[in-house]
Amino acid sequence: MSDTGKELHFVMVHGFGHGAWCWYKIRTLLEASDYKVTCLDLKGSGIDRSDPNTIFTFQDYNKPLIDLLSNLPENEKVILVGHSAGGLSLTDAIHRFAKKIHLAIYVAANMLRHGFVTPQDYKDAVPDLSKYGDVTMMIYGAGADKPPTSMIIKEEFQSQILYHLSSKEDSTLAAMLLRPGPLRAFAGVHFTEGPDADSVPRVFIRTIHDRVIMQEQQDAMIRRWPPSQVFDLEGEHSPFFSAPADLFGFLLKGVASINSAT
Repeated sequence: MSDTGKELHFVMVHGFGHGAWCWYKIRTLLEASDYKVTCLDLKGSGIDRSDPNTIFTFQDYNKPLIDLLSNLPENEKVILVGHSAGGLSLTDAIHRFAKKIHLAIYVAANMLRHGFVTPQDYKDAVPDLSKYGDVTMMIYGAGADKPPTSMIIKEEFQSQILYHLSSKEDSTLAAMLLRPGPLRAFAGVHFTEGPDADSVPRVFIRTIHDRVIMQEQQDAMIRRWPPSQVFDLEGEHSPFFSAPADLFGFLLKGVASINSAT
């Protein structure tokens, strides 16, 4: 694959509770440089009409990405970009569709080779927001006597935790569009090793001022499943809002580093 924009197809995968909308600045920058861009809404996210309280499995939640990869022309590969919990979607795809993936870029994302299998996986990838207080609102879609079915960070904490370096306009937009994420879809999610998983190059973009996936957590995931490249971005958990030009630059550097190595 050459490095010309028209031949590169970026597929953007959002994190927990977000949607395709969170990539609007990055999509604009990529398309202005003649790259093809697809921003997905996973099931129960963004403008997808599914109720997150009725999503029981990760396979169901991640179906929009799997469907896209299943329907790609035989000779086409894509660049997957996943943010936060979207990293799990990328890893699922790597194990199942390695030959369809040119590169996987994890942006402050869960990068666990087999998902949540060991206690260390949970320690490295699950955010601990307890120091901020009671920040989450649980939804009990199956009844008050049953475990919660979805969750969202309370609006009064969103800016402080998710978007503390973003503009007021972007954090306000997010508050209007965030939806509860499906808890049951992520419970114990794990992946079977794919035969070609190691053939997919990975890049990790580390967010230095992250308040969700802390620096030591990002570093631990990088050590345990080393990617081809690591880039440090001086940003918060949501650099698509607060540092779009920097994130755009690192996406292109990631692609260039892989192309030069092949």
